Amino acid sequence: VERAQKRQAELLQQAQKIDQRLPSVLLLHSLSDNEGDWSILPLLPYLSATFGKNSSWILFLEEQTNVKLDRLLHILRKFDAEKEWFLGKPLHDDESTIIHHYAFADNPSVFKYPDFGASWALSLPLINRLAEKVKDEPLKSDFTIDLKHEIALYIWDNGNGPSLTAVPELCTYPEKDPRSQHCATTLDTYLPVCGMPVKNEDIFVAVKTCKKFHTERVPVVKRTWERQAALLEYYSDHADPSIPTIDLGVPNTERGHCGKTFAILKRFLSADVPRTNWLLIVDDDTLISLPRLRALLSCYRPDEPVTLGERYGYGLGQGGYSYITGGGGMLFSREAVSRLLASGCKCYSNDAPDDMVLGMCLNALGLPVTHSPLFHQARPEDYAKEYLAHQVPISFHKHWNIDPVAIFHKWLVDDAGDTNLDFSQEGIKEEL
Repeated sequence: VERAQKRQAELLQQAQKIDQRLPSVLLLHSLSDNEGDWSILPLLPYLSATFGKNSSWILFLEEQTNVKLDRLLHILRKFDAEKEWFLGKPLHDDESTIIHHYAFADNPSVFKYPDFGASWALSLPLINRLAEKVKDEPLKSDFTIDLKHEIALYIWDNGNGPSLTAVPELCTYPEKDPRSQHCATTLDTYLPVCGMPVKNEDIFVAVKTCKKFHTERVPVVKRTWERQAALLEYYSDHADPSIPTIDLGVPNTERGHCGKTFAILKRFLSADVPRTNWLLIVDDDTLISLPRLRALLSCYRPDEPVTLGERYGYGLGQGGYSYITGGGGMLFSREAVSRLLASGCKCYSNDAPDDMVLGMCLNALGLPVTHSPLFHQARPEDYAKEYLAHQVPISFHKHWNIDPVAIFHKWLVDDAGDTNLDFSQEGIKEEL
């Protein structure tokens, strides 16, 4: 929120300097109490009603997106704003991927969708038509997983709407990169540094596993990121002293794991484990960088109810809820765990989807679900190469058809000789 407010002020300053009528700079989280606003499509009727007659374009930015306003206006003038336009920096899939429901399986690279970090723009004629469509036809998809791909699909509408038009001046290079000289937009790193990283001893790590994966997945955790954790426990349906694992008395389920997750939440607040400010819950096939997570947590306060990770949505077009998807790692402040358990929130069955049940509870409590694009529910192969190129990722998930140890060292290790870095403030900035 603080970064978005700074971006808003900076854009208005730029407009004043170039003697432009001040643009409306909206902060998406502050427009209404509707949880689905971040998924943008439910907001289209509001945008059409508010700006449909007096504006030409709506530009969508991330809070990390830098804008050279005079250059951006010059580029937009090249397009006839009376027509339907969908502008951005195109991404494509090299292979069909689960996060896009294996769309375009025969030729995944044919479909282009925008890199949100570079910004993307819709002309008002397109906004107005889509707004009527949203009002006339309820949004069909139950799940919001990868918004940039889903929005492009909705606009394209099986060939009935416009495809994404590539604009080379919408960039994701860093602002000082020589390659960015022609760019109207550039991108700050997605890993903000707000102070010293939180202490290693202040994160309690809970790894969910089960007996059948004790010899297959747990050894990968031990070979990769376990050594980065000061406080870590493995929770299973079978107590194995050689690992060791803790049996929480919850039988293993093939899916969902809600019972196990809630047992972990209760244990975190109990006297059975050291008192810490942060709880990280991961799967046994999650790959994660704890030093990078500690750096990110410098931007958050544990005395606030923080829930952090990769945000998905369910039923957002019909008043649904957001949730942190479990595979990429779910991060909770102590205050968030306290409020969740004090509310009486619980599983409707042991095999209910834990991440979605938690999302429902957080939504009922009015507590925020905070998204970071650095957490990933899938493997690096499941994301566009250019999208990952401007990230400092914190996590990936799944071992399917990959060498997880090699993936960890390629994507999540900052120094080949040391996977347990204790970053200094300057060290982090230099590294990023």
